[in-house]
Amino acid sequence: MAHFLLVHGSSHGAWCWRDVIPALETRGHTCRAIDLPSHGGDSTPVNDVTLDLYAQAINRRIEGPTILVGHSAGGYAITAAAERDPTNISRLVFVAAYVPEDGKSLIDLKNEADDQPLDGALDVASDRKSFRFRPDKIGALAYHDCPPGTVEMAQHLLGWQAIAPQTTRLGLTDASGKIAKTAIVTTQDRIIPTQHQRHMSRAIPDTRDIDTGHSPFFAAPDTLSHLLAQTADAT
Repeated sequence: MAHFLLVHGSSHGAWCWRDVIPALETRGHTCRAIDLPSHGGDSTPVNDVTLDLYAQAINRRIEGPTILVGHSAGGYAITAAAERDPTNISRLVFVAAYVPEDGKSLIDLKNEADDQPLDGALDVASDRKSFRFRPDKIGALAYHDCPPGTVEMAQHLLGWQAIAPQTTRLGLTDASGKIAKTAIVTTQDRIIPTQHQRHMSRAIPDTRDIDTGHSPFFAAPDTLSHLLAQTADAT
């Protein structure tokens, strides 16, 4: 049995893991999903959010050996947590995620992709410190292969995303470097192109595919849970 801590990506919250949690528990594992600062039920003002604040929030919730799972931008958050305190982090799992490179920010990596599917899909706050997904764009980009009702639910729950954590360059050391890693690549992704995911995860030997778009936790929660459970067996 393993314990998983599930970390969401931009504008999401713990709510996006609702179908994965019971599927992992059915397989004999324990898991928790958290709201990062300013997301979901957390009341931190969005303009106060930093990448280190994300890391602190994750570290506070680690009790005993834990597999950290980060979706999309959550790949940076879980790596920052590992850099801050690798104690009890047994594996980092990147799901349709940005896999940090030393000295680069998430935005640096995003801009390296040949395709930029988010162009025109974001509303940026007037102070240029946060953004949110445009309601008329997010369905086709993130939930095109998800069950009916997913888009409506997400449009209601998606919030503003602080830009500061995504422009912060992350230095990498052995703190995160020595932790085992898995990358789960989404092969129908319309937000982070599949080939760019493969490029970012090129140094991770344990890379697996899932035939979904950017939101496998809704599109194929049982398959995603099976892949996560396999990482527990390898840890």
